[in-house]
Amino acid sequence: MDELSRRALIAAVAMAQDLGLRCDREPALLADGANVLAHLRPAPVVARIATTTALVRKPPERWLRRDLDMAGYLAAHGCPVVPPSAELPPGPHRRDGFAISFWQFVEHDRSYVSSAAETADLLRALHTVLRGYSGRLEYLNPFFEIPGWLDDAETLGALSKEDVAMFRHAHEEIAAQIHELNLPEQPLHGDSHQKNLLKTPNGLLWTDFEDSCSGPIGWDFACFVHAAGEDKEAALANCSADPVQLALFLAARDLQGAVWLPIMATRFADRRLRAEEWLARWRSQTGRM
Repeated sequence: MDELSRRALIAAVAMAQDLGLRCDREPALLADGANVLAHLRPAPVVARIATTTALVRKPPERWLRRDLDMAGYLAAHGCPVVPPSAELPPGPHRRDGFAISFWQFVEHDRSYVSSAAETADLLRALHTVLRGYSGRLEYLNPFFEIPGWLDDAETLGALSKEDVAMFRHAHEEIAAQIHELNLPEQPLHGDSHQKNLLKTPNGLLWTDFEDSCSGPIGWDFACFVHAAGEDKEAALANCSADPVQLALFLAARDLQGAVWLPIMATRFADRRLRAEEWLARWRSQTGRM
């Protein structure tokens, strides 16, 4: 854990204690990547602190608020989700420079990965409930925020000027194709893959609605298929999106990952090799070996 993550944990504990929560000074770290997630034991509360995401999402409270609003709506409508905390105001809060939200802690099997069939069924059910959501959502924000990421990636030294230019051109081409299709849209999860389903005693629960957006359902199914790994064929067999739009959104998702990985690698050395591999593949596709 680096200094940024350590300070994030200290800020989350201090914020929770200011709000009257009794918790240990040293929470249990659950995740340290895009954001820090920590169980504020013994309370049934998880703190979500924007760390890496805050490098490119400003102010990060905007995304944390969307996450809370969407999860709150879905929980109220009986959808299987991890809900915001009821132990203290869920936020988002600002403490010592960090944006923080609070969530209900749920016991879950961290080794369990939902099957393609399970994920696809739950995603279709999620889309049904989401059609009633009336909150403000940006159109395919996880994809259309990429130009801003590229600005920050160059500033951070994550990408060279040449790679930034390569990705800008690819983004413009894919964006033009998306607009040309003029597909129907609805509220989406935005990051709907198996790792955002938790196996709990109450069944599988969706989590992480930070990337929620409006758009064609093909985006969510592309998120599902793109992250399926060895189960990709099974994911494709259970996919409800039109093959043409699915192929386009798979390319969009691939571009998003190729830009995000070098940003992550500025903080996490174990991401550097994979980031370089993705960059090499994109350079090869454009003749920039």
